[in-house]
Amino acid sequence: MRVPRRRFLHLGAGAAAFAAVSRIASAQSYPSRPIHWIVSFTAGGPNDTVARIIGQYLSERLGQQVLIENKVGAGGNIGMAAVLSSPPDGYTIGFAAPNNAINATLYEKLPFDFVRDSVPVAGTMLLTNVMVVHPDVPAKTVAEFIAYAKANPGKINMASSGSGTSVHMSGELFKVMTGIHMQHVPYRGSAPAMQDLLTNRVQVMFDNLPGSVEHIKAGTLRALGVTAGKRAAPIPNVPTIGETVPGYEAVVWYGIVAPKGTPTESVNVLNAAVNAVLADPKLKARLAELGGEAMPMTPAEFGKLIASETEKWAKVVKFSGAKAE
Repeated sequence: MRVPRRRFLHLGAGAAAFAAVSRIASAQSYPSRPIHWIVSFTAGGPNDTVARIIGQYLSERLGQQVLIENKVGAGGNIGMAAVLSSPPDGYTIGFAAPNNAINATLYEKLPFDFVRDSVPVAGTMLLTNVMVVHPDVPAKTVAEFIAYAKANPGKINMASSGSGTSVHMSGELFKVMTGIHMQHVPYRGSAPAMQDLLTNRVQVMFDNLPGSVEHIKAGTLRALGVTAGKRAAPIPNVPTIGETVPGYEAVVWYGIVAPKGTPTESVNVLNAAVNAVLADPKLKARLAELGGEAMPMTPAEFGKLIASETEKWAKVVKFSGAKAE
């Protein structure tokens, strides 16, 4: 049956209006069930700690549980692959960090393209890594450590939370800029790496500050320097590595991404919720205790950060010759 042009246009306009109303209704009802937040590292590590703190605030804000899932392995690639292969419905999100930008170059083959296949949702936190050593290591400063490493080539084991993590690449950048040799020992997350550092099976780690700050304060680890360009509030007496090695700087950022195709309306709801909780004085104070600061961003701003970090670390990976282990 032929539909008159006027009626056809009317039906088309009606369908468009209905679709718009449906999108608004969908955004207003989202989320209607728990959200799964996949963290690519072990429970108890710094990434997991931060995600659980923010997740609790988000649960209260959204009125739905934000459930943390730990999917570990391959420097965070297993967890991110699970995120990006999930239905793009807003109910699976991923914990994004420098390792995702680094792995784009470090790994020759990945089942996904992080920048292409993810949707930036929100920034959450900016912090520093910290160079920590077992107390039996005789060096008490960065300069002394460099001298000790040069006098003992091949005898220092450098732990990391996995190949391609910021913990790993902060150490690789240090090796490149100081000319020392350290044997990289990757673990499946910061927690098992920390256990071996505390027992002196490995001697040094450039750990995320939240994972080491209590050990530093307790004296079970010695902090030599922070990787950021400024000192960290929880350990103000610890200098930056850049004070000894001019030009050295590595910052750590955390954020949230979703699979490509996730509705913009859902992304905007999540972004608004994240930025609202990051403005909460209690949460800001808790993040500061861990050595970090809130990093509220729009999805577009977070996307630009991811792109620039991917480009930056590609140069470091290629120059250092680091490979996935």
